Amino acid sequence: MRLGLALGYWGRGPAPGHVPLAQEAERLGYDSVWTAESWGSDAFTPLTWIAAQTSTIKLGTAVAQMAARSPTTTAMHALTLDHLSGGRVMLGLGLSGPQVVEGWYGRPFPKSPLTATREYVEVVRQVLRRAGPVEVDGRFHPLPYRGADGTGLGKALKPITHPLRADLPLLLGAEGPKNVAQTTRIADGWLPLYWSPERPEVYADSLTGAPEGFLVAPMTQVRVCDDVAEGLLPVKTMLGFYIGGMGHAARNFHADLMARMGYEEEARRIQRLFLEGRREEAVLAVPDAFADEISLVGPRERIAERLELWRKGPVTDLLALAPDPHSLRVLAELNA
Repeated sequence: MRLGLALGYWGRGPAPGHVPLAQEAERLGYDSVWTAESWGSDAFTPLTWIAAQTSTIKLGTAVAQMAARSPTTTAMHALTLDHLSGGRVMLGLGLSGPQVVEGWYGRPFPKSPLTATREYVEVVRQVLRRAGPVEVDGRFHPLPYRGADGTGLGKALKPITHPLRADLPLLLGAEGPKNVAQTTRIADGWLPLYWSPERPEVYADSLTGAPEGFLVAPMTQVRVCDDVAEGLLPVKTMLGFYIGGMGHAARNFHADLMARMGYEEEARRIQRLFLEGRREEAVLAVPDAFADEISLVGPRERIAERLELWRKGPVTDLLALAPDPHSLRVLAELNA
């Protein structure tokens, strides 16, 4: 099982510790470092900054939001950074949810998300293969554009720049069972938001068609500490925000996932509390058991024991949300 460092996205401003953490991860033998975006910092610029100050560690987006860019724009970002970094890019994409797509990007959330995702991936693949002009007779991402409001002058083009790698790895952040199953057919890997090694049955059916070499790369918070309950608080804070606030009361993919993982009543309570403005109560309502099973928190010996569960399943890459060099180092030592 390879290790990656997940840095997420910025909060109020740039995170000054991200580059030193990425450099330390590279020194410790971590395979990859990953950035993200929501509705603040973007995923590609920090990754480029890290690329310039590292030399071997792979560079991933987990995830770049599809609604933020046309698929050709995303492919341009990926092929440019792949050249500048010497072939280190891993492109992780995610559809996001209606709240962000419509509220931040001002675009309609696709009524057929699987089709929209499939078309997006096909455009990116065509750009990277550069076998000919990019043409997709798509519902959501047609190229060239032939809509009634267009000029009709669009011309199929292929990238001027020759991509460094036609097979640049493409991973998808997917949560619903059908979306995960499609991911095994059209992508090189899957980026689960929550993964519990104690509940492999949640995605067992969706992963049955995964080909050999398919990447399963979940993110998990890693914190070496003496007090497990205290160490779980950041995990619960993250869960409270995602399950309570990252979506509408009637449509929240994160809450739905928690429900499928056996915590439906708790997920709906967290949503209700968060939407009522009782955010601290929402965080405290996150069950310790759920926060614990999707993270690696506690003393070194406890993390070592729990890490064995992660190794037994289909996980190929563990992407650690590790806020300090000590936790990074301990995880590397335990996984050696």
